[in-house]
Amino acid sequence: MTLTQEFDTIAAISTPLGEGAISIVRLSGANALKIAGEVFRGKNLEEVASHTINYGHVFDQDTLLDEVMVSVMRAPKTFTREDIVEINTHGGIAVTQEILQVLLRHGARLAEPGEFTKRAFLNGRMDLAQAESVMDLIRAKTDKAANIAVKQLNGSLSVLINSIRQEILEALAQVEVNIDYPEYDDVETMTSQMLIEKTAHFQALLTHLLATAKRGKILREGLKTAIIGRPNVGKSSLLNQLLREEKAIVTDIAGTTRDVITEFANIGGVPLELIDTAGIRETEDIVEKIGVERSVKTLKEADLILLVLDASSALTKKDVELLKLSTSSHRIILLNKTDLPEKIEWNQLPEGFIRISALNNENLDAVEEKINALFFAGSMDAKDATVLSNARHIGLVEKALAALTEANAGLAAGLPVDLVQVDITRCWQILGEITGEAAPDELITQLFSQFCLGK
Repeated sequence: MTLTQEFDTIAAISTPLGEGAISIVRLSGANALKIAGEVFRGKNLEEVASHTINYGHVFDQDTLLDEVMVSVMRAPKTFTREDIVEINTHGGIAVTQEILQVLLRHGARLAEPGEFTKRAFLNGRMDLAQAESVMDLIRAKTDKAANIAVKQLNGSLSVLINSIRQEILEALAQVEVNIDYPEYDDVETMTSQMLIEKTAHFQALLTHLLATAKRGKILREGLKTAIIGRPNVGKSSLLNQLLREEKAIVTDIAGTTRDVITEFANIGGVPLELIDTAGIRETEDIVEKIGVERSVKTLKEADLILLVLDASSALTKKDVELLKLSTSSHRIILLNKTDLPEKIEWNQLPEGFIRISALNNENLDAVEEKINALFFAGSMDAKDATVLSNARHIGLVEKALAALTEANAGLAAGLPVDLVQVDITRCWQILGEITGEAAPDELITQLFSQFCLGK
């Protein structure tokens, strides 16, 4: 579908459906002003200045729908580089839907998910990496994730990728010149040596970028964090403190939590997908048994384990079993209930455990510091905008590095330069898929289909 074709004007609700102060119905396309003007009574929208907001009413023939404020933005200085009209209506479900329907009856087409951003991409307003950062910004769970998305929306990642691609292109051009216009007998040797140096340089750039992927992906998607321990050690109390609200039921009865509870928390700028598991123990209760099985499964799949032990009682067989079970995982051992007399044999525990009181919210900031140390080497600086956080981008950089590795292997084996050049060209093309320079139409359609309607 050609999105810039004449008379193709799209409309959608751009705010979440539900009750609120304001809802926005957005139009974009050649006839946005004309269609909006047919239902709006106030100033003539086709005559008002660009980037103004205008008071009036929306009618369906002679039926008043709502009192509104209408924003008019003329191409090309708009998000889609087309004429855009945004109708700010009262935030009720019924009235918002009625306004959308009357616009559709006057000639607009209901936008597909992500179509406004897709138009921005196809009309040259942004590249593919910037377009994806729009959705990253919408879905950001912490301020640090949002900061990275904003900087990538401004093109920081794209600038870096384009710079690397330009260097690769210049190297490929130099190879062509050496092959087509040889001035010396040893031109093949000279060209091979140049490529060895260049590919090493490109590998270093991409390896450095890929090194940010772990941090970036965590900031974007969150750390899957399992809170485990035997029954009644304070797992649910810890969950409630980290969430700063009473989400889990807390009682003195062992086995109160009988299933897996999942919630997101912002811990020092890191989004943690906190999973409160059922206490792991032998039980004959069928429901609790299923919960315990799910807890063990969650333990194996988690990025981080918060192993909670009861500091007010001696180590049990189940405690020792959980310590062994989590040995190979990223884990933080928490000695809870330090507000009570301590009876646990702490000298039998691995070093690095943290004493806390979930009941009194004591020393939980030490848990935050430990998480930063485990996953970010103590640094959570989100000022570096060239952080890889998108799984698609990470996969493409890995493929580009693999292509360079094959090029180096060919050079080491003494393959002709023109054959090695194929792998380097493939690296250049793969990196182009990040910004959309070399992305197939099917990929573009699939990516934008994941966006929310109205964006």
